[in-house]
Amino acid sequence: MAGPLSPYRIVDLTSMVSGPYATQLLCDQGADVIKVETLGGDLMRHAGPARGGMSAAFLTNNRGKRSIALDLKQERGMAILEGLIETADVFVQNFRPGAAERMGLGEDRVRALKSDIVYVSISGFGESGPYVHKRVYDPVIQALAGVMDMQGGLESPRFMKTILPDKLTAVTAAQAITAALLGRERTGQGDHVRLAMLDVTVVWMWPDGFLNHTLIGEGVSDPLPMEVYDQAFETTDGHMVAFVASDDEWRGFARAAGRPELITDERYKDVSSRVAHIGEAFDEIRAVLRTGTTAEWLAKLDAEQVPTAPVNKVTDVFEDPQVVQNGTIRRIEHPHGGAAWEARPAARFDEHALDPGAPAPMLGEHTEEVLAELGIEDVAVMREAGVVG
Repeated sequence: MAGPLSPYRIVDLTSMVSGPYATQLLCDQGADVIKVETLGGDLMRHAGPARGGMSAAFLTNNRGKRSIALDLKQERGMAILEGLIETADVFVQNFRPGAAERMGLGEDRVRALKSDIVYVSISGFGESGPYVHKRVYDPVIQALAGVMDMQGGLESPRFMKTILPDKLTAVTAAQAITAALLGRERTGQGDHVRLAMLDVTVVWMWPDGFLNHTLIGEGVSDPLPMEVYDQAFETTDGHMVAFVASDDEWRGFARAAGRPELITDERYKDVSSRVAHIGEAFDEIRAVLRTGTTAEWLAKLDAEQVPTAPVNKVTDVFEDPQVVQNGTIRRIEHPHGGAAWEARPAARFDEHALDPGAPAPMLGEHTEEVLAELGIEDVAVMREAGVVG
């Protein structure tokens, strides 16, 4: 079946991760995403492990798209892009603020070509203010948004070892684009969707990272100790997580541990008491779990409905029985990159079942195909002139 977004065409001028991952999510749901690249290609084509001209970094963010390579500094290249915009529902760019306007691709110009288009601007810091002149990468946003402080706790600040702000921005952008398209169906008007990586990350951090800073003024009870997020427990053969939150779960832990006295101990009798003595409660759990193997404690605690998990290494995830059951990771064959693993789209649709998207495109792989759809036939001449790749 056609995907739920199959009627829509997206012109994607983004690079790196935040924009490309966002449009891949929409492509996974059926949108026709045309990735417009420079003749040198997205920088991610040249980053990380690669084979046959295809990098893992590009492959994992551009599944299912069609690639067209254009020199937008040439008049003919810009004319091709303008013709493509006239056929599109969404235009996405993640240039630094002001760059799109200088290129002749600001909202006014794009909307003159397609009045009801959804115009999307993704930036690092926003479109005005003291930081807009700065270049931005994921670690910069982690530092500004409080992520490093929260990860470090009482120790030195630490990065999350994943490009969190980039991916959060992508997911937020994909949702916002879908909402803008739904709004257009109702009003007939195209919107301008604006996202800043800094805003997205602060908003994402808020429900827990800023929990102790939400209520203003006097009369607020004691803050929640952030140690609640720092609890990988050592066993005799590895590490595991046991997250004991509710009273039922604490009682289940005490039974599994053979420590019934922990149920009646005043320090642990309810949630607020355990929070007040969180360090001591963790010491109890730590002392118990280090006496057995991970498998032994997983079985005992699971029998008592205590939330647990082994601490998987990245390589363990491939063989985790629930991941295998869900079919989360699948093997593909890229025509140039060869055999590769990829994570399937997380969202599944009963009424709009999708076949796996085509592998990520090579640079300019679909230039002739897309130009033919626009009625342009002199591709060889333009290629010789360096207009297309």
